[in-house]
Amino acid sequence: MAPLPLRFCLDLSYHAWARAADSAAAVARTIEVARVADKAGVDSLWVSEDPDGWDAFALLGALARETAHVRLGPGVANPYLRHPNLLAASVATLDRLSGGRAFLGLGRGQTEWYAHAFGMEVGKPVEVLEETFALLRQWWAPPYLASSVGHFAVQEWERTIGPFQAAPPVYLAAVGPRALDLAARHADGVLFNDLASDAFLAEAIAAVRAGAAAAGRDPARLEFYVRAGVTVTDDPEPVLERKKTYLALVNALPGMERLMATPDFDVPGIVAEVRRLMRTEDILARGGGFPALRRSGGLAAARAAIPTDLVARLAVVGPLSHVRARLRALASLGASHVFVASPTPGQTAATYRTALAALVAEETSAGFPDSAVG
Repeated sequence: MAPLPLRFCLDLSYHAWARAADSAAAVARTIEVARVADKAGVDSLWVSEDPDGWDAFALLGALARETAHVRLGPGVANPYLRHPNLLAASVATLDRLSGGRAFLGLGRGQTEWYAHAFGMEVGKPVEVLEETFALLRQWWAPPYLASSVGHFAVQEWERTIGPFQAAPPVYLAAVGPRALDLAARHADGVLFNDLASDAFLAEAIAAVRAGAAAAGRDPARLEFYVRAGVTVTDDPEPVLERKKTYLALVNALPGMERLMATPDFDVPGIVAEVRRLMRTEDILARGGGFPALRRSGGLAAARAAIPTDLVARLAVVGPLSHVRARLRALASLGASHVFVASPTPGQTAATYRTALAALVAEETSAGFPDSAVG
């Protein structure tokens, strides 16, 4: 059996900083993880950005000078927290700092936060995203002059700095059919959240490829990123419990349940109960973010309402043989990139690379082509 044609990605989240007793040590650990991943051949680092956390591009700028090969971008930014002009500037700056390694992970964000907590006019999010694509294309190409007539109504605003690359890639975080159609017509690829089911991925990837072909684009050039947090372990229970927390906080947000559609499970019913226990709608209506959900939602009860068997079906967690089988299934659906767990403390680039290689290696051989990892 041939090695898998998958590339690996890594998430960097601000949650470790929020929990850290020693902030300097937490910063040093983040830099260390990035260095190890870079030397191990990880394809891309995605730095999370939510309105309650760190500034993704500030960290990405630092990582650009601490790494040499890995591609760098936010996972994901949105045009509310960052106006498209700022997005254009942030990506162009990162691209120059990194010598052409920048990409943009783009999404709509949780518009309730921007409408209720920040007092912004959010308009129609998919239309705002489409306008953002148009503005970025103009601001990233000479003469760096952009106009629009939609939500932002930009009037011939000229920038002076463009990116190092002719066109930094933009990957759209998409779940619903309108967002997937937008990705098909404009994006370089699609980012799928953790706990996406095989059934959802098969339908979504096929729809995006068909939409791209209908728009006169080459579907083969699109990339599909699965944010799986791949973890090899003989004791999966603790990891699955952590993923229940993620489901209760993130995948229970409005519209996200379609991502987890799974035969033999009433996913809409499960998510509805999780939302009730978490008081998701009430908290969002007040503009509450993740801190409010953690503080005011019934997280312990919500976790208890999530079947472990469902999470085990969706997650890519377990012994190496199980994880390899799950990765082969994802590759057969069209996934091109998967997210893996971070290096453990003290793990060297060499041992991390060996662990990554084992995921994609032939079943009877430890050998692998360099192109499979970096």
